[in-house]
Amino acid sequence: MTNTIRKKIAVGKYLRLSPIKVRRILDQIRGKYYPEAIIILEFMPYKPCGVIKKILESAVNNIEIDDNKNRNQIKIIEAFANEGPNLKRFQPRAQGRAFPIHKPTCHITIKLQYS
Repeated sequence: MTNTIRKKIAVGKYLRLSPIKVRRILDQIRGKYYPEAIIILEFMPYKPCGVIKKILESAVNNIEIDDNKNRNQIKIIEAFANEGPNLKRFQPRAQGRAFPIHKPTCHITIKLQYS
């Protein structure tokens, strides 16, 4: 039996997080193995870490539907955040004016490789 390399993917869409702030965290875990990435996400003090950890665990669970693999052999080969639609809101200002507020959303994609 040959040792084949397989890939699995997990996506989180329309998340109320800034894509710029999410990319800063994804840069830290890209290229790392699964156990190391989980430790990094647990100890970083940023809001998106919990959401990214959830998506990463979902991608790992997608692997284990096929077969039970050693989690130490799972590597993150791609992790990126694309921009989603901006939610547009208005803040009232002086003299009847309105100030626009743009609330960004993002789509997070994590791709894993295991052999």
